[in-house]
Amino acid sequence: MFEDYYMTADDVAKALKISKSFAYKVIRKMNAELQEQGFFTMAGKVNKQFFLDKTCYDAAKVKERK
Repeated sequence: MFEDYYMTADDVAKALKISKSFAYKVIRKMNAELQEQGFFTMAGKVNKQFFLDKTCYDAAKVKERK
């Protein structure tokens, strides 16, 4: 049910075309930001919507910025 809400290091690595080890660093940084905002995070996974917002992959947001 919740697998669509989170991205793994493999997903992040593919989306950003980076190594899996660097994807884990990206996830840690994003999760730290989410924790500062009071959200629950899981090691090795990042909230998909947060990832899309932060990396400009959300097409609707990109259109709004233009």
